[in-house]
Amino acid sequence: MNSSLRRAMRAAAALAAGLVCAAQAGHALAKTTLTVYTAWEVEVMRPYAEAFQKANPDIEIKYVRDSTGVVTAKVLAEKANPQADVIAGLAASSLELIKQEGLLTPYAPKGFEQLTRAYSDKANPPSWVGLDVWGATVCFNTVEAAKRNLPKPTSWEDLAKPVYKGMIVMPNPATSGTGFLDVTAWLQMFGKEGGWKYMDALDKNIVKYTHSGSKPCRDAGAGEYPIGISFEFNAHRTKAAGAPIDLVFPKEGLGYDIEAAGIVKTTRKLDAAKRYMDWLVSKEANQMYAKDWAIVAYPGVAKKFETIPENYPDLLVKNDFTEIAKSRESVLTEWQKRYGAKSEKK
Repeated sequence: MNSSLRRAMRAAAALAAGLVCAAQAGHALAKTTLTVYTAWEVEVMRPYAEAFQKANPDIEIKYVRDSTGVVTAKVLAEKANPQADVIAGLAASSLELIKQEGLLTPYAPKGFEQLTRAYSDKANPPSWVGLDVWGATVCFNTVEAAKRNLPKPTSWEDLAKPVYKGMIVMPNPATSGTGFLDVTAWLQMFGKEGGWKYMDALDKNIVKYTHSGSKPCRDAGAGEYPIGISFEFNAHRTKAAGAPIDLVFPKEGLGYDIEAAGIVKTTRKLDAAKRYMDWLVSKEANQMYAKDWAIVAYPGVAKKFETIPENYPDLLVKNDFTEIAKSRESVLTEWQKRYGAKSEKK
């Protein structure tokens, strides 16, 4: 073999080795991008996103965020051509509806057996998995109430009294998961006829129905209105920030929902989607949820919040998410017909 040929072969070998290294490097740098639809508040979502990214540097999450009702409507509108890979941080009542439309793929994440089973889809394997619980809370601004000589309410029935006329804001159930859990709870607690009768009376005291579930408490905390019907996470955060509010947990019971997650059936990135679900149910992730929520799916992880009563779990109504999902459209249609004129524009 002459020297020219040897040099040519060495050059070819070096080029081949370089191409292999380049391909390996390119593979190492390549990331799978998951599109995740969520209703998590931005400040809540950020630490979750950062923790997952640190543990899974080869998966990039593209979050598409809005209020619960908007995300739910978006998923259903895209039924023929789904755009999301995973849905996370959305109400279980919405995910159950999405499941009934055949849009989720069943999957029991690694470690699922460690979770409180009652907080996830009843099917085995589940189509959606519960992460944490959020429940109704009334934010009562003590300073503004004193100016108006308003008594502190202790029940839902109190809020329907004429003394509170023009003093209350609450979320629109068509856009807000918090608003929807309130409406479904009232229909359960007071019965169908009694529930609508109660909402007729309450509506006389409502100034407006907000797009999001957190805004009523923020408004109450800022003194714009004395009373905001909201949820406990936003309420205790608002109070911790220094707002002059008391948290009221109406004695009749509290509507609640579960922040949950599921894999969209049409995803082409199933392995990455499963890894994301595995992380969402992990003890590490639940410890992060416990910084914000009084009840999480992983037993023994939840912390005590000073602003939330010991009997909080006992106040939660007995939800049947299957039935709630089936009745969602008819309930929202009736609600919109009766009260939609007071809805705040997005």
